[in-house]
Amino acid sequence: MSSRNIILLDGPSGAGKSTLADRIVGGWPGGAVPQLVRLDDIYPGWGGLRAAGEHVHRFVLEPLAAGEPARWQRFDWNADAPAEWHDVDPQRPLLIEGCGVLTHENAALADVRIWLDAPDDVRKQRALDRDGETYAPHWDRWQRQWEEFVEREHPSALADLTLDGA
Repeated sequence: MSSRNIILLDGPSGAGKSTLADRIVGGWPGGAVPQLVRLDDIYPGWGGLRAAGEHVHRFVLEPLAAGEPARWQRFDWNADAPAEWHDVDPQRPLLIEGCGVLTHENAALADVRIWLDAPDDVRKQRALDRDGETYAPHWDRWQRQWEEFVEREHPSALADLTLDGA
């Protein structure tokens, strides 16, 4: 178990993870405000749900657990290519949010694991309202990856706290 105040926030697309993450960071009591890492900035394209969770494990959580420098690499969706690296300050709390972050390996290295869910119809409408035509053609592909992830990792069972994002 970590002692660095690492929070993982997972749930399906459109459940409200980004909104909740912003509220957690904005309402953090005193001291160092958490760093926020969004898997949306890491996914290597529409087929990258699993890769982003593995990236966080390899480059952020494992190094922090070993007392080594940690960082993550942004993926430039417009260029369809990896972009710049971002350092993680080991002295500050860390909140990582996104679909696919709550794996067994990642959960073992976090202090708090949150699962946020909402009904499928609510989630899809939110996601399409948020991202419009950018997301619409990819919804089914993303949803299949999501279902595979849930079947493989059972992320809701790894959570310390389960919330209803409806």
